[in-house]
Amino acid sequence: MSYSLNTTILNPLSKKKPKNAVILCHGYGGDGKDISLLASYWRTYLPDTLFVCPDAPEKCAVNANGYQWYDLMDQTKDQVLVKSLVTEIKLNTLIDEVLRDNDLTSEKIAIGGFSQGCMISLQTGIKRKDKINSIIGYSGKIVDESHLQNNINSRPNIILMHGDKDQIVPINFLLEAKDFFNKNNYKIETKIFKNCEHRIPTEGASLGLEFLKNNLYKY
Repeated sequence: MSYSLNTTILNPLSKKKPKNAVILCHGYGGDGKDISLLASYWRTYLPDTLFVCPDAPEKCAVNANGYQWYDLMDQTKDQVLVKSLVTEIKLNTLIDEVLRDNDLTSEKIAIGGFSQGCMISLQTGIKRKDKINSIIGYSGKIVDESHLQNNINSRPNIILMHGDKDQIVPINFLLEAKDFFNKNNYKIETKIFKNCEHRIPTEGASLGLEFLKNNLYKY
């Protein structure tokens, strides 16, 4: 099965039709194969789940071997927002393809990712009118709070995780996102990892797995 974005696909270990799907978005300069390592771990415990790990639509400006969801180099805040909106359309298209091709409904879909992949997942998931099940975010932030505030369309379950020593996307962005979602009456879980830099620690992978078990497998 092929999608509009080049994608690393991990089919259900059960060999059955997927009961649900998780779409994972890599960080700036990475690719679908990078984030599929997390999917490979989760897949062992979620044998009926389809994992879809796309490459972002653009070649990375600072790493010719990787990809970016949108350009971050020498961009103003408004330019970043405009570019993220273009990519949001492409991620939405991929979500729609996964729904259609696997005969799934939106409450059977979770999306998420690391760093820039977390950022585009939050923006896309909150703005979709057909509510997806969950968003799992690692080491990210809200791209533009004002824009998101004016475009809230649904309330998926959310968990955000972050290292307290992150120097790439500082921890204050998690605190700002938590405050945003609390003010807008979202059910949100957060976890701060001590002495952790810009990465997904083992504990983070385990917490993400439990979150999926508790939410995606309720139905």
